[in-house]
Amino acid sequence: MGRLDDRVALITGSDSGIGHATAVQFAEQGADVVVNYLDDEKGANKTKKEVEAHGRRAIVVQADHGYEDQVERLFGAAFDAFGKVDILMNNASVDASGVYVADLEIDKYERTLRSNLIGQVLCCKHFVRHRKQNGGGGKIINVTSIHQDIPNPGGADYDTSKSALRMLTRTLALEVAEDGINVNNLAPGMVLTPFNQKAIDDPEFRKKQVQSIPMKRAAKPEEIAKLALFLASSDSDYVTGSTYVMDGGLMRNIGQGA
Repeated sequence: MGRLDDRVALITGSDSGIGHATAVQFAEQGADVVVNYLDDEKGANKTKKEVEAHGRRAIVVQADHGYEDQVERLFGAAFDAFGKVDILMNNASVDASGVYVADLEIDKYERTLRSNLIGQVLCCKHFVRHRKQNGGGGKIINVTSIHQDIPNPGGADYDTSKSALRMLTRTLALEVAEDGINVNNLAPGMVLTPFNQKAIDDPEFRKKQVQSIPMKRAAKPEEIAKLALFLASSDSDYVTGSTYVMDGGLMRNIGQGA
């Protein structure tokens, strides 16, 4: 018996990184998976094959979760294939622009919000409606970042979107608690995903980057996926509105040496 037997998980941005690792982890524990991607069809099909290698079913759906018509199509494909969705993991997002506020074009800021916040609102909306129509229950996992708390110059678009997503998590948790829907957010620190491709490719650069992390290393996507598994399983049935930081101790190190 797996921890997610007979459940269906929809994971946005599951063509690479944390989303890919989580899809495989969920499949190992008995879940069927809706693999979503924006541009990387090859990566999405790789995820699908790895899910199927664990004896589970998977479909691949291209959709930009920042637009409601595409979210409707994404959920429609899931319902056509599996008849339901039990777990929603809002994982897809874009990285910080690196542009300071004084130079930030508002349309660029809006694009980041659409990917990192509006898309998550839309996916939550359709998931909650579906679960309520089917007796309640279900799990929502919103992937934020330590940058929901730690600001970076040039990261106003990313940082504010992630902090807003944390508050969306907490607000939604109150709204759907009586429906038995758990809503939590997972806030990773540095993870070896395409967001940190330079650190993956250059060990010396990575060594410098991790010096502020007490554990002196970045996380592997599979480590983040293990925490996502807890939040998706019945082990977390009495957990909602919570933030789970997974950063090798970085948040505790802020201010040391001041």
